[in-house]
Amino acid sequence: MNQTRTFLILAWLMVAVLLWMEWNKEQAAPPVDAASAPASTANGAGAVPSMPSSAALPTAVPEAPALPQAPGASVESSAAPARAGAVQVETDVLRLVIDGGSVLRAELLQYPQSRDEDSPPVVLFDSQPTHFYAAQSGWVSAGGAAPNHEQGFVPDTAERAFALAPGQDELVVPFVWRGPDGVSIHRSYVLRRGHYAITVRDELSNTGAQPWQGFVYRQLLRGTPNVKRGMTNPESFSLTGATWYGDAQGYLRRWFSDYDDGAVNATDSNTWIAFVQHHFFSAWLPDGPGGAKNVIALDTDTGSGAPRYLIREMSGAPVVLAPGQQATSSARLWVGPKLVGQIQAQQVPGLDRVVDYSRFSIMAWLGEGLFWVLAKLHGVFGNWGWAIVGLVVLVKILLFPLATAQYKSMAKMRRFQPRVQQLKERYGDDKQKFQVAMMELYKKEKINPVGGCLPVLLQMPIFFALYWVLLESVELRHAPWIGWIQDLTARDPWFILPVINIAVMWATQKLSPMTGMDPMQQRMMQMMPLVFGVMMVFFPAGLVLYWVTNGGLGLLQQWYMLKKYADPAPAKA
Repeated sequence: MNQTRTFLILAWLMVAVLLWMEWNKEQAAPPVDAASAPASTANGAGAVPSMPSSAALPTAVPEAPALPQAPGASVESSAAPARAGAVQVETDVLRLVIDGGSVLRAELLQYPQSRDEDSPPVVLFDSQPTHFYAAQSGWVSAGGAAPNHEQGFVPDTAERAFALAPGQDELVVPFVWRGPDGVSIHRSYVLRRGHYAITVRDELSNTGAQPWQGFVYRQLLRGTPNVKRGMTNPESFSLTGATWYGDAQGYLRRWFSDYDDGAVNATDSNTWIAFVQHHFFSAWLPDGPGGAKNVIALDTDTGSGAPRYLIREMSGAPVVLAPGQQATSSARLWVGPKLVGQIQAQQVPGLDRVVDYSRFSIMAWLGEGLFWVLAKLHGVFGNWGWAIVGLVVLVKILLFPLATAQYKSMAKMRRFQPRVQQLKERYGDDKQKFQVAMMELYKKEKINPVGGCLPVLLQMPIFFALYWVLLESVELRHAPWIGWIQDLTARDPWFILPVINIAVMWATQKLSPMTGMDPMQQRMMQMMPLVFGVMMVFFPAGLVLYWVTNGGLGLLQQWYMLKKYADPAPAKA
């Protein structure tokens, strides 16, 4: 198999993979437009959605507490504007609205929505009905009073605006709940400079005369996200849905469009829960060793007409306070981008999987490795585009022995083209005899007709893994290269790289022998540069940069090897 046939195989495989990815997305149920949802329901304002009976847990405690139920209101009211008692908090990376039980709004100050100079920051949490998304936490008690995420917690200070001052590395935002039976809970949101993980710490105290027990729950709740669909849109392939982890279950995931596959209700240890989307995610993480059992639940509320997706984590054992006792419960709330370095710094098992390079483990592993190499190269060059070029050079060096053997084989095939043409004329339409004679010639002259396949096939996993890295890595979001390429994760706005790719492929094809091909196959191969060029128009510019650089270096290497080894061989009768 020569180089031109290898190009044809590669093209077919690329098209097949892209079509498979799009077909896989089309099988999912179409998203419901959250904008069509009513603003409220008859139940009133401000509560967790009532869970269907299939999601309810046994009511026995402490082994399996019931999930916290709504105190008489629907989910839709949770999308109301910030409630009384909410405070505004700002650090160097986050601007939040918090009311004690919920983070109602979160703006990511270092991530504009577009490259426009006046672009507002990305909004992750939002209390507006059409974009509702919130992180919530509260307590339930089997027999006593307890604050839920809607009511109970109030600011423990007269301030209603908190900001991280210059030189200040930590900001503490205090809330408090005081129960009628002497139990109080002091809640603190602790934010640090440059960090997207917020510590939410509850300090419980019982000054009453009766024992108290309660279960803490933490949950994420959102409406249907507005995801741009299309075969060439990165958001179509990036997971938009829920992920969760436990020691027994491992890492699990579910698209929002697959929530109707059934409720989840599982007890596990060392757990975390998250909602992920393209480039960003929110998660409730354990604050320290997470050996205690927790109950994870997934469900959907459609009573208001528009789905509301819920993932909830609840303690499997109660906090028990005798009179005079104190206790502490804390967790971390991540709200921000999928920054690999900060995610790894959390030291939470399985959390790195939220950077979803692929559902296939081997491709995810390869994607992680590629990003690690790119990050190291970025540290050298200070530019992600040049890091991609450096990656190509490293791959070329790694595959140099195979590529050398490939081009030597191609040079020999080109050298013996006159003799092959002579065999073709001798046997005429008898293709079987022609193939036998040609293989005997290859054997005699030690030509490997499949030598061109292996280097290209070895690069295909790298190509597809890099595709996912470019789609998923927020570090490359809006990252420029040079001149007209100001976003490596978007397509080339002037189509210059795809045109260069066509030229490189055309020149490569001219140097490649078409030994043994019939006229139809030759015409197909002549169309391949144009086919590839059209395909590359819709790919991220960083991926096209990789392929153009790889093709350009390959063309130079092929030209040199042909010049060195492909002196014409005399034709024999």
